[in-house]
Amino acid sequence: MKHPEQATLALHAGGDLGWWSARKTARHVARCGECRDEVAAYEGMREMLPELNQLPGIPWNRIASEMRANIRLGLVAGECVRNAETAVRETPFFHGARTAIAMASVVALVVTGLALVRPVPSVMASGPMVETTADGIQKRAGDQGFALMHAGARDVTYTVGAQGTMGARYVDPTTGYVTMTKVYVE
Repeated sequence: MKHPEQATLALHAGGDLGWWSARKTARHVARCGECRDEVAAYEGMREMLPELNQLPGIPWNRIASEMRANIRLGLVAGECVRNAETAVRETPFFHGARTAIAMASVVALVVTGLALVRPVPSVMASGPMVETTADGIQKRAGDQGFALMHAGARDVTYTVGAQGTMGARYVDPTTGYVTMTKVYVE
């Protein structure tokens, strides 16, 4: 049988346990004579405690009244400090400044988000360039161009290489063959 801890028995003797713990401990104490004796000893000690208040040489009543006065003084001082802090925070300037800072932060966040979602296109390269169009891939250099068309093709897959290549893969609608084109920029 597992016995409750000494602290639990002492709290049970004083009636200071929570509802569930008190119920469990009472059930155990009802069945265990050893724990019942411990609880009786703690109850006897509790009956003797009021007599300790009158020990000669220790002014318990004066100490208790000083403690109460110090607690009251601390509560009053806390109220004074709390009122001063509240007065500074509730001024319209601080309220308006916080609102302005919050709105400026939201605007900055939205502008940054828009700039990242829709980046500004970079300046067009002056040399040859490969790009996709609605009907194919084309290579342009200035006002001249060359295009590989795949008109009418569906499900076109484009590939782009880091060295300036672009490719397209699709099923030719007239022949049914897979066609792959690749254009290089030099």
